[in-house]
Parts: sequence; C-alpha cells; structure tokens
Amino acid sequence: MRSRSKRYKSELQKAVKEPQPMDAGIKKLKGFASTKFDQTVECVMHLGIDPKQADQMIRGAISLPNGIGKARRVIAFCDDSEAEAAKAAGAIEAGCDELIKKVADGWMDFDVAIASPKVMGKAGKLGRVLGPQGKMPSPKNGTVTADVITAIKEFAAGKVEFRNDSGGNVHGVVGKLSFDDAKLQENIQAFIDHIKRIKPTGAKGTYIKKVCISATMSPSVQLEVSGA
Repeated sequence: MRSRSKRYKSELQKAVKEPQPMDAGIKKLKGFASTKFDQTVECVMHLGIDPKQADQMIRGAISLPNGIGKARRVIAFCDDSEAEAAKAAGAIEAGCDELIKKVADGWMDFDVAIASPKVMGKAGKLGRVLGPQGKMPSPKNGTVTADVITAIKEFAAGKVEFRNDSGGNVHGVVGKLSFDDAKLQENIQAFIDHIKRIKPTGAKGTYIKKVCISATMSPSVQLEVSGA
C-alpha cells in the first residue's frame, strides 16, 4: 500500500463522510489545499453490476460538454493513403505497417489509438501490447470506426473513454480543478447521466450505488445521486 503525503493526510482530516449535493461537493473538493499544477478531476461510480457477466460490462466513450481541459495524443491505424488526412485531423502518427511495427517495438507515446476496420486484421496483433494499457482500439468505445477522421478530432479534443473494473467501478476524467463550478458540474452530470442511460438489462437492484469525485492529489468527496 502506497504511503500518503502529510498534505494528503491533513486534507483527509477535513474530508466529509456524508454525501454532498453536487454544488457543495465541488466547493469542498476545491477547498482542499492547492498544488503547483492544475489537478485533473475524476468521477468514480460504484455500480450494481456483476463484472463477471459479459452482458453487464460497462464500456464506451463520451464527449463532455466542456471538454476535459487537455488535448489527447491520438494515433490512427489506417491505409497509408489516408495517413496525411488523419494527421491533418490531429493524429500525431498515422499509417499501417510502419506504425504497427513502431508500436509493436515498444513505442507508446500516445493516449488513444484509432483504427479503420480495413486494417484491424493487421492491427489486431497488438492486443497483447495495447490491451493491458487500455489502448487497444475497440468498436465498443468508438475507436474502431470507418469514420477515422471524425474519431481523431473527437478524441484529440478530449473525448473520454471508460470501462468498468473488476469491482464494478467506472472511472472517468471530467475536467480540471481550474474549471469554474458550473462547467465542472455540467461535465460531472453529463457523465453520470450517460452511465445511467447505458444500464445493462441484466443489472438487478440498485444500479448506481455510490458516486465520488476527487482530484489528482486530494481525498474524494461523495455526491448525492437521485434516481439511481
């Protein structure tokens, strides 16, 4: 178990245990000690799903109303004839055989990989490399698509990918601590609403059990959630 800094332990003493209305929760999160960098804000939802059941897996991507405050480095596995257009759309690297070899040889300096269905037969061999890092293109989160150009633009602008972990939790970046309260609240609500909409039909009982927000170096704040 990693050790916590004195600053974090001090902030933990000020944390509230009761769920907070979203506006109050955001103010509480911003009230923790500041750092020299603009911290990323994450929303974590504990869901009433059985992660062992394939039909209850939660996975996808969402473009938040106010972005996430950070451009993402995107690469595109596509026909070489489409590479220049892909780079013009925002991809830092694009192409087929050469790019696949570059990644297979260990290059990982990117956040998201987009793939055209036409080249997935070749790119599929990267599953062992990209899968463990959550970077393998997949139709479920929109990173395998015939419209490579649109996907590049959306993910480069901050489209957020998410997938549940083995404990039934879903994590999503929802902005930066520097966002004004209204924009941060709008992003958080959009993420929560999206997860609500994709509730698996096999999930029984309470679907959304708990929702928390936290910043990179802060304790979490639990939010009140209605209609869970």
